[in-house]
Amino acid sequence: MKIRSTTDADLDVYIGTLHAAFGRFPETPVDGGGLWWSALEMDRALLATADDGRPIGTAAAHSFELTLPGNVLAPAAGVTAVGVLPTHRRQGVLSAMMRHQFAELRARGDFLAVLLCTDAAIYGRFGYGPATYTHRLTVPRNRADFAVPRADSTPGGSIELLRRAECGEILEEVYDRYRRVQPGALSRPRRWWALGAGQPPITPAPRYIAVHRDAGGDPDGYASYSLGDSGTLTVDETITTDDAVFTALARFLLGHDLVTRIVFKNLPPENPLRWQLADFRAAEVGDDGDWLWVRLLDIPRALTTRRWPTDGTLVLDIDDPFLGEHHRYQLTTRDGHAECTPTDRAPDLSLDVRDLGSIYLGGTAPSTLVRAGHIQAHYPGADALADALFRSERSPHCLHWF
Repeated sequence: MKIRSTTDADLDVYIGTLHAAFGRFPETPVDGGGLWWSALEMDRALLATADDGRPIGTAAAHSFELTLPGNVLAPAAGVTAVGVLPTHRRQGVLSAMMRHQFAELRARGDFLAVLLCTDAAIYGRFGYGPATYTHRLTVPRNRADFAVPRADSTPGGSIELLRRAECGEILEEVYDRYRRVQPGALSRPRRWWALGAGQPPITPAPRYIAVHRDAGGDPDGYASYSLGDSGTLTVDETITTDDAVFTALARFLLGHDLVTRIVFKNLPPENPLRWQLADFRAAEVGDDGDWLWVRLLDIPRALTTRRWPTDGTLVLDIDDPFLGEHHRYQLTTRDGHAECTPTDRAPDLSLDVRDLGSIYLGGTAPSTLVRAGHIQAHYPGADALADALFRSERSPHCLHWF
């Protein structure tokens, strides 16, 4: 078996191999783009071939920015398009591609990688850990009344209804402002919008866009939605960093005529909508699960790049079985910044690199993984200190699909 980097000339072979790995066929190209794989960066893709030269496996990476706690924008490799032909599974092909990819990412200077996990039992062994979470809320239209608020949260401004084709620049600009202050959010490079790659509203698929404008007329939020024949109004995404703007958009959507139910896709678990309804039980929670998985490739750089909410010192003993590495670092945080240095001191916490990936963005409390038996706290209170250090002032959330 050989693993090599690809070029644009390999695109057709690459896409054919990837689709065959999943038992599917490439989509027929459509005018205006919309193919998820049109945004692949072929200079960051890998092709595994058998000894006779036949392609048997694929792996790729997108060039993203990931927002870390403290509104730090960090380069992140968005691992995607990973597949092995059914004829060559369980023969070490995937592991070999992952090792090859990690070596390339480190050589490029990447200190972390992220992915959306199709099989949660697979990627943990490569050092990825779930780091952000999401769920869907379904609200029957006849139970969508809002409770009388007990605090003033009424925003100024207005809502304008546009079609997707009319507001591409607005979507791009509002999303970019949002992702820069939302921990866990990924950038959407301009070429994604230009190519219509991914899922709505990036694609040119017909959608209505409810654009919220502030008192000065500037857009500060949007909701992308469509109405199906069954009377279900499906909201692709609601983008804003202002809770009052989210409430205004939710009121608009929940008040839509000729609708039987409203489905909000990919909301953060702590979203306040259920609490805002007169009937708390009206909103049904579904698809409650993980979204972004994180893998740290340079631990000191990763820990010193994000910001920290409180001062403290922890000694972390970190095992990386997939890469055959073991590290012990002293993490010292002060005034929002951190130092991370090798140490021989006794550890406060012992953990796997996948556990470090899960707690890195602040969406998973270290104490939860202590209780689960994954992280070992070596003295009482070590997990509480880790909780205080690793938390994020705003819970991490990612809704970009790649």
